Amino acid sequence: MTTFPWHDASATGIGSLPGTDAREAASIIAGELPAFLHCPELPARGPGADMIGRTAALLAAVTTDFGFETTPSGWRIAPGRGRATRRAMSWLSEDLDALEETSNGYTGPVKTQVVGPWTMAASVELPFGERMLKDPGACRDLADGLAEAVRVHLADLRRRFPNSEMIVQWDEPAITAVLEGSIGTASGISRYSAIGASVAEEHLRVVLDATTVAQALAGIHCCAARPPLALFAASGAGFVSIDILAGDIDDDALGEAWESGIGILAGSVAAVDSAPLTDTKASAPVRAAAGRLGLTDAKYMEAVVVTPTCGLAGASPEWVRTAYAFCEKAGRVLRGSGDEEWKESERERAASRHE
Repeated sequence: MTTFPWHDASATGIGSLPGTDAREAASIIAGELPAFLHCPELPARGPGADMIGRTAALLAAVTTDFGFETTPSGWRIAPGRGRATRRAMSWLSEDLDALEETSNGYTGPVKTQVVGPWTMAASVELPFGERMLKDPGACRDLADGLAEAVRVHLADLRRRFPNSEMIVQWDEPAITAVLEGSIGTASGISRYSAIGASVAEEHLRVVLDATTVAQALAGIHCCAARPPLALFAASGAGFVSIDILAGDIDDDALGEAWESGIGILAGSVAAVDSAPLTDTKASAPVRAAAGRLGLTDAKYMEAVVVTPTCGLAGASPEWVRTAYAFCEKAGRVLRGSGDEEWKESERERAASRHE
């Protein structure tokens, strides 16, 4: 099996958190997820703190080809670094400063989140108003720009965390819609053409390969319906991050990826305030998937890290701590430190099948 950078870590977060205080967010991450940090994102601060704005900041830092401005509907390509882009760059730096300061001496893995080429292309407008998705040349340039941006971003993170292994989570929540051709044009009366799997794979491979060359583990997060796991694996993803609670996961593709040595960031704790949990219940979705796929051997659990189902921007601060705590507990159950609870839950499942 593959050796993963998270080693003994059992849980991490997806990225976003509620509130506007970078130091408080970093303190929560460092306190609740001490073995596997992730970079904080605080979209409640406004445009520039959202996932598209943060990735725009990374792009604007490495090339003059990509400046950005805000519009009533989101983000648009623009010349130079406008006020919104400069604000996004400032907030990103503030977030990384806060994480570094609250985690002095940390040597575990660090995960950063960058929006992938297809979700960026589906979200950002060209100067004339249509999404970048309309222009194949713009999509190619975007993938190349992201490849350079992640290289520079990783160099910055390594200066801050010189003894940590780096992990890049490429966020692709829109990729299913891109592949299906279900994203509407600016006029609202038609849709952009579906992107073929081979073209989608080509652009994903550009950013994933660049991440690997920069000596970081590259993976893809998609909490949307029907995540294209086979495409992610074919593109060279070292891990996939998905909502295990969703009922539309392709078991065949998941099983093939998992068995081949791809890491699984398993979203098995709700991202918004939910019913009371136990660590056994929090780990149950992963155990159920492993059972269906015949991957119950302990070696397969080494690939798994438990996460919330998606970002926690919409959660209460109390739920953030609760969710992270149960991700940690569930991960320990899966890794074997909770063997008795595992055995008890298996007995309960067996009993329910015979009722």
